[in-house]
Amino acid sequence: MPKITIATRKSPLALTQAGLVAAHLRAVAGIEAELLKVVTTGDQQAEWSLETRGGKGLFTAELEQALLRGDAQLAVHSTKDLPGEMPPGLAIAGYLPREDPRDMLVIRAGVASPQTIATGSPRRRAQLAVLFPGAQFSEIRGNVDTRLKKIAEQHVADATVLAVAGLKRLGFASWPGLEFRPLTFDQMVPAVGQGAIAVQCREADAPQFAAAFDAATQRMVSLERAFQRKLGAGCQLAFAAHATVDKLYFFHEQTGLRSLPLSPGDFIAPLETASRILKDFGF
Repeated sequence: MPKITIATRKSPLALTQAGLVAAHLRAVAGIEAELLKVVTTGDQQAEWSLETRGGKGLFTAELEQALLRGDAQLAVHSTKDLPGEMPPGLAIAGYLPREDPRDMLVIRAGVASPQTIATGSPRRRAQLAVLFPGAQFSEIRGNVDTRLKKIAEQHVADATVLAVAGLKRLGFASWPGLEFRPLTFDQMVPAVGQGAIAVQCREADAPQFAAAFDAATQRMVSLERAFQRKLGAGCQLAFAAHATVDKLYFFHEQTGLRSLPLSPGDFIAPLETASRILKDFGF
């Protein structure tokens, strides 16, 4: 196969993730890749509230257009940024092996329980309100290091929450003046696909790339995304679903945090499984 082009956002985390995909393809399939750096609407509108001004595809649409135009053969996304529905003609080729999917409470050193928490995520805010009753919430935007500086140096809030996977991929194991406290799935259900890097392609090209990616991650994330698709969930809804080999963790603003066992058969037809469980939950 000749050298391919991978479309990616320009943020430090996005470029790191695209580099991981390029290295993976080189190692497992002998495919060489170059990066096409794209600015998305979500990157351009850095001051937008993603909850009120957001919508589906803020960080993905321009990458998908590059695929459809033929400017790139693959696009790399944080799976949690992907809407539940694929644009016609596109498909997910696969995922890299999933990184730690948990959320990390990043809190100023010496603060036992945060009174102010900066997060633009309804999912995180709803679950944090249970963990820290009475806490006040504000928005925060920016790259990972920008957010860490805002908490540690500018004191915009006592704490924020970041994905463990992003911190690990960028090499942030600590930060002066901050404490990192990972949250368990029983405290905070991660976003659908959190920790997984999705590789998207044109539908016709999917078979030639599929064998290069991780089947276990595909199985778990496909079930999580089935819940997202059935609920039509975007970034404005306080919703989360996370699947392990034998357990589903689910959060919705109408139900709170729920968990239930999963069997191997539950992964065979993800949409049917999601429909059945959502019906049991009262949806």
